[in-house]
Amino acid sequence: MSLPAEGMTLILGGAVVATFALVGVELIAGYAGHSIALISDAVHNLTDVPTLVLSWFATRWAKKPPTPQKTYGYHRAGILAAFVNAMLLSLVSVGLIYESLTRLHSPVEVKTSLMLWVSVFALVINAGITFAVTGGRRDLNVRSIWIHNLGDALSNVAIILGAIAIHYTGLSWVDPVIGVAIGAMVFWSGIGILRESTHILLEGLPRSIDLESVARAMLRVPGVQEVHDVHIWTLGTDLNALSCHICIPDMHMEDSEKVLAQVREILEKEFKITHTTIQFERAGLAADANLYMPEPVQRSGS
Repeated sequence: MSLPAEGMTLILGGAVVATFALVGVELIAGYAGHSIALISDAVHNLTDVPTLVLSWFATRWAKKPPTPQKTYGYHRAGILAAFVNAMLLSLVSVGLIYESLTRLHSPVEVKTSLMLWVSVFALVINAGITFAVTGGRRDLNVRSIWIHNLGDALSNVAIILGAIAIHYTGLSWVDPVIGVAIGAMVFWSGIGILRESTHILLEGLPRSIDLESVARAMLRVPGVQEVHDVHIWTLGTDLNALSCHICIPDMHMEDSEKVLAQVREILEKEFKITHTTIQFERAGLAADANLYMPEPVQRSGS
């Protein structure tokens, strides 16, 4: 189940406030308790703040209608936010790993009781945010928040286990090792979101769609003899667009409108493509456009 945009906006606003409070608690506790894992997690959570603010603005912008200058509206706002968030995640993760490796060479005594209870508090906050945005994770922007806070919650679990291990074994190197693990996890999640958002911004084919399958589905419509110059891209969450050329025989305008309606119905029902620009051409004429596909997709035997 997905949440309405207004509900997600309120959730993201509340998450900003909760994350600010968490960062303050972790920074104070990490400094007082000499825990690099807590400080790393605090810095990590601090990067959540601009991430959440960007996502909050993006969610609001995405609801704005098209304008004469922004004819597609602001559907890409969420994708841009996810792209920026992913870059921040990747850069911060490198700093976390470096600081943790430095602490690994020069370990200090950690106050495990403080480390433990603050991590429990952080787990409650991060798990709560993760659960709250779960319903909207089909949106790449919201999914970046979901993945980020899920990773935060898992890192809190690791810190809790690390505090228990240090308390009973006295192995202070466990703390920076957890810091390295958190940094690596942040880097991995950031690169994944960066790759996906870049693919969308470069107007790549949506991951769930096969180009030739779309072309052959359009060929099932009576009257459609050839499909070429097929382009499919993502405008925003659950909003895919298509443009193509379709060759049809000579027919009345009324009949061509019926063909067009059937093509659009297939595209919407089978591939969830709702924004289409389709150009009809007379079948049998020489192609005068550069083909997107190696060869035009034609009916068998034609």
